[in-house]
Amino acid sequence: MELSLRRLRMLRELDRRGTVTGAAASLHYSPSAVSQQLAQLEREVGATLFERMGRRIRLTELGVLLTEHAEDILGSVERAEMALERAQGGVVSRLEAGVWASVASGLLPTALARLAQEHPGIAVRTRELAPEDTAGAVLDGSLDFSFVIDYSDYAMPWDPALVREVIAVERLHAAVPAGTVLESTAALAAFAEQPWVLAGAKSHFGRAVRIACRRSGFEPRIVHQVEEQSTALAMVAGGLGITLVSDLVLNTVPDGVDIIALTEPVLRTVSLAHRATNPTRRSLELVIDAVRTAAAERGLAAGSSLP
Repeated sequence: MELSLRRLRMLRELDRRGTVTGAAASLHYSPSAVSQQLAQLEREVGATLFERMGRRIRLTELGVLLTEHAEDILGSVERAEMALERAQGGVVSRLEAGVWASVASGLLPTALARLAQEHPGIAVRTRELAPEDTAGAVLDGSLDFSFVIDYSDYAMPWDPALVREVIAVERLHAAVPAGTVLESTAALAAFAEQPWVLAGAKSHFGRAVRIACRRSGFEPRIVHQVEEQSTALAMVAGGLGITLVSDLVLNTVPDGVDIIALTEPVLRTVSLAHRATNPTRRSLELVIDAVRTAAAERGLAAGSSLP
């Protein structure tokens, strides 16, 4: 019997999520692909590993037994990778990272350029995800690390199996059509009567902005709901409304948009999330250092790790 690490990860995630659809979403596969791989795992083992209970799936006793060993096996693989890294004179590693737009454009180019120059053996491959999904992808093992955000009014739910390394602290600013606001600073409440261009309430950003507006005494009047920040800024430039943007986005603001500082800061913390291991992989430590340095060069330096 030769067990596939990929199929063991799928079995572990099936146990965590309870459905093939949930496991597929967390691992970024299609449900049919996960079903096929799990069926292949059952054929390799020669036993039934799970059974359907309505829409959910429950592991059999043998499935539970294999899942428990899968945790040990996958953990051992990760520890072996760390041991090899530390035994080598130069660090050689390939890491998979979860990113979102403003980090990908505002921090990674500088950080990865420095990393390539100082540690050419480390290769970082990225996958763009919604900020709400990145931590889960690290937890299920499909990514080595990801960037996550917490807002001053709305913190991201956290799993104790992950470690959060604080990278940067940003301010949010009002982005308004050029020439419509004469002051360089304003209270958030000053925009209560303006039309807004904002992400949906299910997104972390959209929810955080709504909470900040309510704290300032108003409900934003959203006339255009868009998820991409670049789209929102284009609509602001066209005079269709206002939005909020973070420090990392300021370099990409198009013509036709003025940036107004908020007198009562709305902050967000950018962190790097990885699985809790002891010790931390050397390659990951070097990536963290490179990204923190890039953030410091942007004037966004922050503290160290949080539990």
